[in-house]
Amino acid sequence: MNRSPGIVPKTKDGEYMAFADLAAEKLQGVDYDFLVLDRASTVAIVAPHGGWIEHGTSQLATAVAGDDFSLYLFEGLKPKRPHRELHIPSEYFDENQCVGLVSKVQIAIGMHGRADGDDPETIWLGGRGKELRDAIALALEASGFKAIISGHRLPGEHKNNICNRGIGRAGVQLEVPKTLRDALVANAERRALFSGAVRKAVLEHLGKPGNA
Repeated sequence: MNRSPGIVPKTKDGEYMAFADLAAEKLQGVDYDFLVLDRASTVAIVAPHGGWIEHGTSQLATAVAGDDFSLYLFEGLKPKRPHRELHIPSEYFDENQCVGLVSKVQIAIGMHGRADGDDPETIWLGGRGKELRDAIALALEASGFKAIISGHRLPGEHKNNICNRGIGRAGVQLEVPKTLRDALVANAERRALFSGAVRKAVLEHLGKPGNA
């Protein structure tokens, strides 16, 4: 990408289009930080907008990862800062540790947060891994959550979306509305229902026992 001196290219919403650009303007340990747990798993759970960027996604990703799935969190450290300041859209998210982890797994699952809009309850699912996407949606519904796999504005099907950069090139993206995220963070029992549903679908997809 060609850059004019001193000018950082951004999306129309003012978001970064590469991690190097963000790192040139923000400070690790002050503005952001990472958590990377490579558990040599075939699955990685990724929250590229964790911490205070899309609050609650770190907690949900950690719950789904459990003790066995690999986990990556990119976390904003300052509450109440504008979302766009640390938000790299998923198709541009190229932070080296994340790409390195995801490139070694068969399946990557991106955990994201969306604004409530007029629906504070429904989880939007996307990604190129449509069979697993559909299975996760069914598992979530069986656990009392609302989930849809189409008809929303965040399909997550771009080939460079971080969830689609595993070995299989077909992952899953979950977009959880803010009200539901806040409720799940506050309620450990309900959070366990959510993570258990996602894990069950993933494990069954891999041909393993659906409860771990």
